[in-house]
Amino acid sequence: MTLVQLEYVVAVDTYRHFATAADKCFVTQPSLSMQIQKLEEELAVKLFDRSKQPVVPTEIGEAVIRQARLILNQALVIKELISHKKGELAGELRLGVIPTLAPYLLPLFLKDFLQKYPKIKLRITEMTTDQIAADLKNNKLDAGLLVTPLNDSSLKENVLFYEELVAYVSKSSGVYRKTYVMPNDIDQEQLWLLEEGHCFRSQILNLCQMRNAQPAGTTFEYEAGSIETLRRLVEQDNGVTIIPELATLDLSVKQQKLVRYFDAPAPVREVSLVT
Repeated sequence: MTLVQLEYVVAVDTYRHFATAADKCFVTQPSLSMQIQKLEEELAVKLFDRSKQPVVPTEIGEAVIRQARLILNQALVIKELISHKKGELAGELRLGVIPTLAPYLLPLFLKDFLQKYPKIKLRITEMTTDQIAADLKNNKLDAGLLVTPLNDSSLKENVLFYEELVAYVSKSSGVYRKTYVMPNDIDQEQLWLLEEGHCFRSQILNLCQMRNAQPAGTTFEYEAGSIETLRRLVEQDNGVTIIPELATLDLSVKQQKLVRYFDAPAPVREVSLVT
């Protein structure tokens, strides 16, 4: 059994396709398949059900893959320990970021980080909070940038900052003429929301004390997949949405006129690095 064989097994589990896994590992598919077959022969078990598309692990394969991820993670720790002793930061950092943070937070530090730590291979994936938490527990990620608290004792939360939430309002909305707004100023029938699965959606529902996501009396329902979509809807002189303050940094002067801050105490979200 070798680390290379374990890497190939994990790659097939990740991509659920032998050809794709081979590409990601920079080897030919026959080479990858041969190494996995050798490992299966050594263990006397089948790790994958090749009759299904996409390919899936067998029951024993899932157990082996969990251990393989742990072993590979520990191998990385050893390499990082050696790099640390040499006085350099190197290795791979797998980072998950929620979609309501990624487009606004990453550009603020990514360039400087890569210049400062050129030997670190940074892998960033946009994922939901639930996906990040699950992958942290399964050693598929090293860290996550997301909104906390998660109320999960198995994960460690390191608070980075608190971000204020602001209203983004169309000129036709009832709060456009206000300098500051309160949550109860917002007409729930005019409020645009992200789709189910986004933690930001839940926070807005709580802020506006909405019991359900479809207020009575609405004749059109649309749940967006991104904050950018919500902004565009408002800019067409239609309704209100709530966005994180970081999403206002790249707004034009014209767009800034649609931003309304909440009266004190302003609502915030806690942003943390979770491991």
